[in-house]
Amino acid sequence: MSKILITGVAGLLGSHLSRHLISQGHQIVGIDSFFGGYKDFVAPEVNLYEIDLVDSESLKQIFAVEKPDYVYHFAAYAAVGLSAFIRNFNYTNNVICSVNLINESIKNDVKKFMFTSSMDVYGWGNPPYTEEQRPSPISPYGIAKYTVEQDIKQAYDQFGLKYTIIRPHNVVGIYQNIWDKYRNVIGIWIRQILNNEPLSIFGDGLQQRAFSDIKYYMDPFTSLMEEHNGETFNIGADRDVTILEAANALIKVAKKYGFDAKVKHFEPRHEVKIAYCNHDKAKKMLSFVDGTDLEKVMDDMFSWALEQPNRNVKKMTYEIDRGIYSFWK
Repeated sequence: MSKILITGVAGLLGSHLSRHLISQGHQIVGIDSFFGGYKDFVAPEVNLYEIDLVDSESLKQIFAVEKPDYVYHFAAYAAVGLSAFIRNFNYTNNVICSVNLINESIKNDVKKFMFTSSMDVYGWGNPPYTEEQRPSPISPYGIAKYTVEQDIKQAYDQFGLKYTIIRPHNVVGIYQNIWDKYRNVIGIWIRQILNNEPLSIFGDGLQQRAFSDIKYYMDPFTSLMEEHNGETFNIGADRDVTILEAANALIKVAKKYGFDAKVKHFEPRHEVKIAYCNHDKAKKMLSFVDGTDLEKVMDDMFSWALEQPNRNVKKMTYEIDRGIYSFWK
């Protein structure tokens, strides 16, 4: 079995994939700064390092000691709407940290590098997005993700670092950070309901997204270690819904647990109105099957959230506060 390094191991993708790979007998080395995840989300079998990937010297030491066979790079701060107001942090966290990891993967002859990019690279695009569409991101977060995609391709061309790029979108499940003020909309809503607050919706709520259950990512992600070098895949749910429909579905779930929730509309954000992907390539090449039942995964998350401690909600320091949305002030 292989030794696999997972960054962002305390996040949604990292916490689930690490457990999946451990169940198959692999040895997992995990890295997380715990800026957006929590230690108790990490499987106890993970050999855990608490560092920020911006610390290139500590990262160098981890590679020297652990000598991982494969790398899954999940660590990121995926606050799309906020990224324009934290530009330096965004590019440091999502580009410089990724470059540090790519450097060590090249120097240590990692067999393959799996990178989770984002649907946000497509920008306005033409939904449902296909992998052949030319990326045109409209947010600094999307720009950062596309930058790393290009850097990985260059690392393969010059140094032979094998890679696969995955563009997931709107992934949900237990172990998601519901205490982040700026990202993970269903998690934000769950926290608001538990605190007897209205569900916040930016604009009219007619934005279209496709929320996908994390459990359907596990087998396709695992297969990438041995297959499909140089490929890019969209992975996510097939069925899109409006944000308002998603909110009403969660309100229905919350009612089962004795909570009577309402929505509250705020001013629109600078965002793509309609954004979801085509998954035909992943279905054909990765045998990807999406079975997301949105109400069921919401129910699982709500039940899980009821058992969680009442964690503090972080507030970011804005680098630019001009035009900051009222809900974030």
